[in-house]
Amino acid sequence: MFGFLKFFQPVRGWFDIQIQQSHLPHEAILAGKVSEMITGVLFLLPWLWRSLSAKSKDHILLIACFILFTQMVVAIYVHLQPGVPAGVLPLGIKPPVIPISVLLLGLLTAFDVWKQLRAEKAWRVAA
Repeated sequence: MFGFLKFFQPVRGWFDIQIQQSHLPHEAILAGKVSEMITGVLFLLPWLWRSLSAKSKDHILLIACFILFTQMVVAIYVHLQPGVPAGVLPLGIKPPVIPISVLLLGLLTAFDVWKQLRAEKAWRVAA
């Protein structure tokens, strides 16, 4: 849900500087904010919308993980840009430790969900 915070100062200013100094298009500012909020909602949706089937919940989580993976690749790129000062990055850490950690957690989540889907599919084929 950090995308919501990026509409307010000082986070807004930090995020704008990150995008501008990494030479991403100006449209990436709004796209980044909105996509972070969408990703947060997608991660929460399976727990908030209880009437969804297990398969639908898994598909939503896989979509959220894919978007998160894409966002973290961009975040790693931003961290590695020499023009982006550490002061505008999360916790002021220049090496991409945080986005790499989040990327790995997202991959672990996606792998677990994918395994569940495959096991469910194998069970249906065997039945």
